[in-house]
Amino acid sequence: MALLRSILHLLVMIVTVIPYTLGVLLAKWATGRSSAAYRVARAWLALTVDAARWLLGIRPQIHGLENLPVQDPGGAVLLVKHQSAYETFLMPAIVPRPLAYVFKKELLRVPFFGWSIGSLDMIHIDRDKPARAFARVLQQGRKLLAQGTWVIMFPEGTRIPRGQRGEYKSSGTRLAIDAGVPVVPVAVASAAVWPPKAFVKRPGVVHVSIGAPIPTAGRKHDELMRQVEDWIEAEMRRLDPQAYAGEADRA
Repeated sequence: MALLRSILHLLVMIVTVIPYTLGVLLAKWATGRSSAAYRVARAWLALTVDAARWLLGIRPQIHGLENLPVQDPGGAVLLVKHQSAYETFLMPAIVPRPLAYVFKKELLRVPFFGWSIGSLDMIHIDRDKPARAFARVLQQGRKLLAQGTWVIMFPEGTRIPRGQRGEYKSSGTRLAIDAGVPVVPVAVASAAVWPPKAFVKRPGVVHVSIGAPIPTAGRKHDELMRQVEDWIEAEMRRLDPQAYAGEADRA
């Protein structure tokens, strides 16, 4: 049954991404504004999350939405734990401000989906050229933040299996310090129901915890990232204690 549900969810995504992509492109062409196209793209992401609830039995439980600095005109950099594709769909659907992802340029080649994100105010980078990629993150990130778009990044860089910790890279804190905006840490425990790179999903709850904004004035990027990492990893253990049950034995 789980396999059938997963196939149905994938089919919903494939069938709906085509008209929504056309809507994104049309909105961008008709208005000349990425904001109109973003609203169409966000609607598809919300539909994907809703379809996961209906077909897969996966529902989010959000903690800390009140921590989002929606009244701050300067924006924010969201630094999010990455365990599955689910949070990439979920975050724009729940955050009331436009978000710009930092993503690898290879995604632009994905039919329809890649065309959509390529037409939006996003930051695509070449991971094979880290110095140039970081310069692009700073340049594009400052511009987007000044326009009121928040930047969202996965500091571990890739999807991390349940109960594990990746290497937290400091690009996000560097951008936030450079732009003079706060960072917002976000813990997401999605791998229990939507394992990384797995096709078959299981019903259950995805717990999301949004931390308080951390000011960046006068901070150093490495120690700020350590604070973000410590908060996220501690929160992951609170949200999904079973995944870390063996840590005491391994210590």
